[in-house]
Amino acid sequence: MNLPISIKGIIIYDNKVLLLKNERNEWELPGGRLEPDETPEQCVIREIKEELNIFCSVKKLVDVWVYKVFSDRNVFIVTYLCECLGRPQIVISDEHMDYKWLDISKMESIHMPYGYKRSISKVISW
Repeated sequence: MNLPISIKGIIIYDNKVLLLKNERNEWELPGGRLEPDETPEQCVIREIKEELNIFCSVKKLVDVWVYKVFSDRNVFIVTYLCECLGRPQIVISDEHMDYKWLDISKMESIHMPYGYKRSISKVISW
């Protein structure tokens, strides 16, 4: 099976995680498709710049999992912990409907795929 690959970044500042709202009305981590001849680390840095107009660095690989987007569509997800200097000034692209800094303690109450929640939980448990 040939799965699309999506590389996502976890950005935490002041005990809040940065999330984007997608067209399916669910919250997700910033990131996107791996392009040919691009490393996963280059991909997540590029995608965060494109989606949020901010610069980050990659700190650590966090998690990998398969997300069943629709009954007939799966995506292989790779998450990285990313770091930005200070609280970045966000300008979202037209790829998303909204963004928010979510208090990590409220993560379970938000409509977001379980795999993202698991990845964020791994980071806060380190």
